[in-house]
Amino acid sequence: MTSALLTDITIFVLALLVGFEVISKVPATLHTPLMSAANSIHGIILVGAMLIAASANNALGYILAFIAAAFAAMNVVGGYVVTGRMLKMFRRRPAPVQAGPDGKAGPISPDGQAHQVASGGTSS
Repeated sequence: MTSALLTDITIFVLALLVGFEVISKVPATLHTPLMSAANSIHGIILVGAMLIAASANNALGYILAFIAAAFAAMNVVGGYVVTGRMLKMFRRRPAPVQAGPDGKAGPISPDGQAHQVASGGTSS
């Protein structure tokens, strides 16, 4: 085992430990927004996968580059999907429309009663 490989493995293991410690201290209510933002900016990992692919000179390098690119793409897409779901929770829902006694739909008042729309276009 070369010293460069041993250094790379040491950095990788230390990054795993630090990442686990940092994420485990985040409260549950902040975890999803934090991770969604972090995942969506992880495009830099995709750039790293491309650099691995460009410098690969054997089959193992190409396989690692493919796996890195696949995981990076899943991470970026997943970040945007989670962010989209979170933003969807804050959208206002359209007001429900109820049919009146004559079968025509009209707006619903805060007390839950359907109001008929007069011929002038305003509600009574």
